[in-house]
Amino acid sequence: MDRELGRFLKSRREAATPAASGILTGPRRRVAGLRREEVAQLAGISVEYYVRLEQGRARGPSPEVLDALARTLRLDDVERGHLHDLASARPARPPSARRARPELVGLLAKLDRVPALVLDHRLDVLAWNPLSAQLFFDFAATPARNLARFCLLDPASREVFPDWHDVARATVGQLRLVAARYATDQALATLIGELTLRSEPFRTLWSGRVVQQRTHGRKRFRHPVAGELTLRFENFELPDSTGQRLVTFTAEPGSPSESALDLLAHWAG
Repeated sequence: MDRELGRFLKSRREAATPAASGILTGPRRRVAGLRREEVAQLAGISVEYYVRLEQGRARGPSPEVLDALARTLRLDDVERGHLHDLASARPARPPSARRARPELVGLLAKLDRVPALVLDHRLDVLAWNPLSAQLFFDFAATPARNLARFCLLDPASREVFPDWHDVARATVGQLRLVAARYATDQALATLIGELTLRSEPFRTLWSGRVVQQRTHGRKRFRHPVAGELTLRFENFELPDSTGQRLVTFTAEPGSPSESALDLLAHWAG
């Protein structure tokens, strides 16, 4: 992962703003982001060592060095964690559970007014209720139930997600995050290889090395019968070692989206 660590540092250095780091620039400056020597000075390390890090020739940077670089490059908490994952000599073992617990499946069945599904770290859909299938796609009829494949390989996803580019960016950002955390996960590597070969948008977004972890927020859907819905989603990480999470979608009370969701619930029932 040394080379990937270097590439990530380079991408964040080039995206950094000199003014935010207290560096005065003149009209003749040709570097958009920070220079290597500027990063090294601000982080308190030698220029030679930082260059070796970017080139993938320095092994095992200490947590203190990584934190100093994260502060210098103004990384957020997700990016900081990603930086440490990339530098880890022993990647985390990928979760092996491939099914949702029966208790979770039973819970989803009781949520007849709330779209909900269970995802693993690869964005495989392990369990769902009928209302979530109305929002996304017919999970039962799709052998490869994976939200990344749907978003980036199925043209129908551009109709389902009015903000398709934002959804695609978040999807790729989540995959890059877990790819560093579970570097030995062959199934995940196969998924990323397939998306790389078959999706130009994926290749473009992946090369940007953006990482995201969306724990909550809003997502817009477009349904052929109910029309457009704006729903709030929540990700609940399960307190076990499966790497799975429960995702729910709710509408603002009294909103047109709540009425549309009620219509879908009646349709799905």
